[in-house]
Amino acid sequence: MERISRAYGRVLDGMMLIACLLLLVMTLLIGADVASRNFGAGGIAWSNEVSENIIYLLTLLSAPWLLRQGRHIRVDIVLRVLPPGVGWLFEWVSDLMGLGCSLYFVWYGLKVLEASYLAGAMSIKTLVTPEWWLLVPLPAAFLLLAIEFIFRMHRLSQAERAPRMDAVSAS
Repeated sequence: MERISRAYGRVLDGMMLIACLLLLVMTLLIGADVASRNFGAGGIAWSNEVSENIIYLLTLLSAPWLLRQGRHIRVDIVLRVLPPGVGWLFEWVSDLMGLGCSLYFVWYGLKVLEASYLAGAMSIKTLVTPEWWLLVPLPAAFLLLAIEFIFRMHRLSQAERAPRMDAVSAS
């Protein structure tokens, strides 16, 4: 299980690298749009739409990595004032809820993706693209989050019966 977890962690590292590169592309695109407007070239008409799509992708690409690193939103103060065993149980409850929510969004994302594909829905803004192209990352990202919740629960089962120490903001 450890070997699989390490390999999975490398996949998430790669996704985060892609997210960082997309952020760089978006920054350069916005800069080029502003510069071309200031120099009278009229700007890049599709830059806002592409930037919106990049922000959406950044969120989906980075979420599993952030969860693995413990950089997600947590309420550590509550976990630190509880007895260690109770905090450990709360970690289990939150991981199970996270797994359930992630699996729900995989299912929901697949249903929406299928409906969009079968309907031939198009996103018509400055660019015209099939809507399902934008929906493909949604169930994929939530599947990766579900997998990470499984790895988290495995690590929790092997750890001391106390709240996790990752991303602790209170002592």
